[in-house]
Amino acid sequence: MNKELFADYIASFNRDDFEGFGKYYAEDVLFELGRKKVLRGRRAILDFYREVKSKVRETLEIRTVVCDADGLAAEIATEFHGLVDWPDFIAGPLKRGESIHILSFILYKIRDGKFVHIRSTRFQ
Repeated sequence: MNKELFADYIASFNRDDFEGFGKYYAEDVLFELGRKKVLRGRRAILDFYREVKSKVRETLEIRTVVCDADGLAAEIATEFHGLVDWPDFIAGPLKRGESIHILSFILYKIRDGKFVHIRSTRFQ
């Protein structure tokens, strides 16, 4: 993993290219979304984002990335724009046409060039 591949991962995510960003997850990946949700496995993550992206336009912006062969740390700014009303959305209640902005720190453990453990926490 390097900064260019991570940028490709984020770009694929932003354009809803599930195959494009999904190729970066190991089959047994563990994704911890703070204390709100734990997803186990590539399929669970992709299913989660299929639901989210059917109701929300989620756009990620890389602020900072530090990486080596074993891991990556990133500061990511996220905009969630409501496509429908979603009062129990994981990031907070969202109405159609409204946006939520958050800043997150995310740690990625990497094995064989794929994410095997992702831990995300909200900063703001």
